[in-house]
Amino acid sequence: MTEYRKGPVLLRGKNVPETSSSERLLDDHGNADWLHSDPWRVLRIQSEFVEGFGALAELGPAISVFGSARTKPGTAFYEMGETIGRLLVEAGFSVITGGGPGVMEAANKGAHEAGGTSVGLGIELPHEEGVNQYANLGINFRYFFARKTMFVKYAQGFIVLPGGFGTFDELFESLTLVQTRTVTRFPIVLVGHHYWDGLVEWLRESVLPEGTISEADFDLFTVTDDPAEAVAIVQDYSRQRAEDRAGAVFAAQEEDA
Repeated sequence: MTEYRKGPVLLRGKNVPETSSSERLLDDHGNADWLHSDPWRVLRIQSEFVEGFGALAELGPAISVFGSARTKPGTAFYEMGETIGRLLVEAGFSVITGGGPGVMEAANKGAHEAGGTSVGLGIELPHEEGVNQYANLGINFRYFFARKTMFVKYAQGFIVLPGGFGTFDELFESLTLVQTRTVTRFPIVLVGHHYWDGLVEWLRESVLPEGTISEADFDLFTVTDDPAEAVAIVQDYSRQRAEDRAGAVFAAQEEDA
């Protein structure tokens, strides 16, 4: 039976709505009815940020893993997602995913079975299931932008497996945030040369010549086929960042002395 989570409310069967909270928020009503409903939505949106911050504030070092919800168990990239989830936990990270099936479930499963913290940030969508069974810390969001904030705020890096429009959205948003220095730079690793090399080639042969990106932007991400290398990249970056912070603190103490 299809389940639909609307905040803390669970709906099934005929009670499942045809539209999501995000769709209703962004809908152009063509009249002034929104004046009576949108101010209340602001409070609901605020509560999502408060709940998300409260649930994840003590998470510790974490990596967000993105990828397709349509990847089937037993396939190469599902198994790769499991491996990445396990290796991240063994490297001292919690694992954050979108909480759905496919690659997200695989990474959550690998993290959970390795005894780590397996986070699923679900989203309210019509006719979609809630957070997968392998997330041992799950949060359901009504609004995409609140959920996206949690992906970035509590992650020290992104590992991206093959996926569709949702995965591309998360990838390019993370690249944009790093490129524009909106966030402290973090590693972005794409897994699967045969899947991502065509995109990289298009960026280099079509986008770069137009001057809309620079050569330096290709340093913002790494492509690999090896799950262990993907985890090593984010681990090395996290270690270097910790050393830099420790050095900055020591320098400040020396200066004060």
